[in-house]
Amino acid sequence: MGKVTKYLPSAIMTSSVAAPLAYMAYMYQKDDRQKQHAILRNFPLLGRVRYISEHVGPELRQYLFAEDNEGEPFSRLEFQNVVKAGKYNERLLGFGSDRDFKEEGYLIRNSLFPKLSSEMRIDNTEKTNTYKYIIDNEGLFSRKEHREETQADPYLLRDEDAIVLGEGRCRQPFHLKGQVGMSAMSYGALGERAITALSRGLGIAGGTWMNTGEGGISDHHLAGDADLMMQIGPGLFGVRTPAGEFSWEAFKEKAEMEQVKAFEIKLAQGAKTRGGHLEGKKVTEEIARIRLIEPGKTVNSPNRFIEYDSFPKLFDFIEELREVGGKPVGMKIVVGDIEGVEEMVQTMKESGKGPDFITIDGGEGGTGATYQELADSVGLPIMTALPIVDDLLREYGIRDRVKLIASGKLITPDKAAIALGMGADLINVARGFMISVGCIMAEVCHTNTCPVGVATTDDKLQEGLIVDEKLYRVTNYVTSLRAGLFNMAAAAGVDSPTKLERKHVIYKDHKGRLSSVGSMVEEIKD
Repeated sequence: MGKVTKYLPSAIMTSSVAAPLAYMAYMYQKDDRQKQHAILRNFPLLGRVRYISEHVGPELRQYLFAEDNEGEPFSRLEFQNVVKAGKYNERLLGFGSDRDFKEEGYLIRNSLFPKLSSEMRIDNTEKTNTYKYIIDNEGLFSRKEHREETQADPYLLRDEDAIVLGEGRCRQPFHLKGQVGMSAMSYGALGERAITALSRGLGIAGGTWMNTGEGGISDHHLAGDADLMMQIGPGLFGVRTPAGEFSWEAFKEKAEMEQVKAFEIKLAQGAKTRGGHLEGKKVTEEIARIRLIEPGKTVNSPNRFIEYDSFPKLFDFIEELREVGGKPVGMKIVVGDIEGVEEMVQTMKESGKGPDFITIDGGEGGTGATYQELADSVGLPIMTALPIVDDLLREYGIRDRVKLIASGKLITPDKAAIALGMGADLINVARGFMISVGCIMAEVCHTNTCPVGVATTDDKLQEGLIVDEKLYRVTNYVTSLRAGLFNMAAAAGVDSPTKLERKHVIYKDHKGRLSSVGSMVEEIKD
């Protein structure tokens, strides 16, 4: 035994050197003989280093080389702001903003006489029971923190300021005391643990909603008693017959569910006007049952409803949905064809028909899977698209009957407040909520290999996502967003974020010149 112990270190050292050398020799011979990659054939070792560097490049840039304000779809600072709000229920910073004020962008006009906290129209009567983290000590190599139970202010609107969808147009209008909710994310695109954490967290926060996405309603959506907005896409998932046709029987079942408060017809989504896409590896038996599709088979839904190719046809369908279901019905659009949007509004005016709300998704909106050319170059960004629709609805005199929901990278209170000022009544957030349950922006949502178990149905990967821990980050994130909206309103001199208008928003270009945000439609027509 002594001799074995004596020679063990040298044996380990020899094997630790020999194994890598043997592997390198094997790869050298393999790369030298392959015919697919020229650089590996001519320079096997250097070529292999190149491919390794290319593979880990995104991670290196994200964590080591990118500046705090760099990076897409979100910068490191934007990502950290969401994490801080969810984990610590905190938005404070020290020493000043890291925003580059030389760059162009939108700003909120502050009032010389802002509103006092006591003047704000906030309903904080019932506290929100949640958990947040407290940092005890933060060193260079370690952080000591603990989680503690707390009662947080919910920052709800007062009853008289609530946003109402379908008021005077359906039997069961949807009253909302918060202006921020979860944008459409289907079960299947996200795993059951992520959906469950989101449902439970939003349910605790109250005053908000959870859009199911076009993948139908699962038990995981229902887990937290959150108010649901069921999305119906061109694939008709959840409300279809096995043959793929619309099923009024299935629709009535969904409309009778107490948690379902509204329906949304999806015409388009900012990053994928091509229609939905779900890889076969994500289509489990459960997902197939919910959607009424075949398990294990890749699904591509059409880029529009086959039956409806005109606004009169579409609006007749919406009217029937509202009548049968008794609940508000809206539609989700991407703005690009401005003449088409005006035709839509004109038809709404002349017919008296149409949606109770319109969700406007900016071209910068996210997706689990789409093609590069569509994500990069289709659809106007939200701050351009939103005022166009708002202006047209006002021009035709029907703005009072239609609520607008804005979506497109509005993950922090300042961006959400600007969107409210530009014409939105409500704000949809998707990727912010993904970050709150653990997303690290690995950008592999379409591969079912999400390393943190958010955008995957892989059971093994989902083990890393602990629902009972993440759900409170969802609660903290949405209440923190609402608190920030009241802060922005107070700074602008109004007592509620429902009163933010275009006059409160200004645009500064890269030369420091200021522009008021006027009528987008008039500028386009001019």
